Amino acid sequence: MSAVGLTLAWTADAVRGRIVSGEPGLEVGPVTTDTRALEPGTCFVALKGPNFDGHAFVADAFARGATTAIVDGSFARTGAGRPAGTGQWGEVGLIAVDDTLRALQDLAHAVRVAAGTRVVAITGSAGKTTTKDTIAAFLGVRFSVVKNKGNLNNHIGLPLSLMQLRSGPDVAVMELGMNHAGEISTLMAIAEPDVRVWTNVGDAHLGFFASPDAIADAKAEILERADRDDLLVSNADDPLVATRVRAFAGRRLTFGMGEGADVRALDIEDRGIDGMRARVRTPAGERVIETPLLGRGNLSNVLAATAVAIDAGVGLEDLVSVAARLQPADRRGCVHRLAGGVTLIDDSYNSSPAALRRALDVVEKETRASRKIAVLGEMLELGEHATRLHEESGRAAASSGLRLLFTVGGPAARAMANAAVSGGMPQSAVIYVETSEAASAMVTAALRAGDLVLVKGSRGTRTDIVADRIAAEFA
Repeated sequence: MSAVGLTLAWTADAVRGRIVSGEPGLEVGPVTTDTRALEPGTCFVALKGPNFDGHAFVADAFARGATTAIVDGSFARTGAGRPAGTGQWGEVGLIAVDDTLRALQDLAHAVRVAAGTRVVAITGSAGKTTTKDTIAAFLGVRFSVVKNKGNLNNHIGLPLSLMQLRSGPDVAVMELGMNHAGEISTLMAIAEPDVRVWTNVGDAHLGFFASPDAIADAKAEILERADRDDLLVSNADDPLVATRVRAFAGRRLTFGMGEGADVRALDIEDRGIDGMRARVRTPAGERVIETPLLGRGNLSNVLAATAVAIDAGVGLEDLVSVAARLQPADRRGCVHRLAGGVTLIDDSYNSSPAALRRALDVVEKETRASRKIAVLGEMLELGEHATRLHEESGRAAASSGLRLLFTVGGPAARAMANAAVSGGMPQSAVIYVETSEAASAMVTAALRAGDLVLVKGSRGTRTDIVADRIAAEFA
């Protein structure tokens, strides 16, 4: 693939902007929208948002070493961000555009086209990050690979992630985030992926949609802009996915655990906190795959990654070797074996009802713990469905073999606690707490040798505080 060197003239053309100052051949360095992450030689894009305006930081960006900025035309005319002590813009590069967000997206798309890198795009209600990391690990056996950093997966994060293509990698693995209809469509136009992966449809962000079918329709935007050479890897076990992918214009591979999947797991062995084992049948042959990633949800993610990898020509023996070494991303099902025989499953990065059911299934399958305990934070962005879904989650918790349950958050978390009691847990074994700060002390005081504790909740509930307190107390 081709490395992409940006100049001021090339960048202005890509973003349909006007050079206000600077030599056309000026080299354009790394691109950022955050002066706090700015390196010398950086190009600063001044975005406007509901609570901020990046144009207020243009002068600071130049003071910190930026050599280029992309700004609104009206701002360029005022000269408010000129380097100190100059009556003109001086030698810095300045490009004026009508819309800086659109400019960032156009620049990312231009880099993507110029690099010629093969792009893999992933959508789904759960498992996107694990699938992304697994695909990147599998493809890394044969190719140079880049991927989104952290959660840079939305209309701003994806363009910034695609800037990595300037180095000319063979493959870019990009997850696509969304919580409203139309967002995936925008990201598809920017990324123009060669491979699309659709993991599932769940109830995350249900508060922004009328129904799971509406979520599926929004996720189905990943099918857009395809030609016959593009590949779609989709979940054969999810009927909301399966009914929508039939219209895809390109090639298709399916994954799953049921009959008919092109990449299928058989003889599945749930190993609790030790992960999963299964015989995996693929168009390239069969192998037994073991992975330390927890639960059937993660096994499904591994199957999706396997489909992408075998299509790219990665050998099955390499996949077996890499799968055995996979590790979860931070706070996404990380197992910590702590002092005193306490085992912590830190799944505190985020939560949804479907993801919570999968985590509870892991707890239920673990047979070696003396007691099983869960700390479950309120799940946000569920709208009018929140009470019902938390009650269902409470009943699921009650049936998973828990000896103690702590629920954390507002009224929905209280509803989850009440449902766990009505589902069969003793009242004394279910504790509702309003904040993670308060819960952290109560949970650590309750733990004893041999306990297994799951910590999971939406980011806004901050159950990571509980996980960190447990880890510190039992270090």
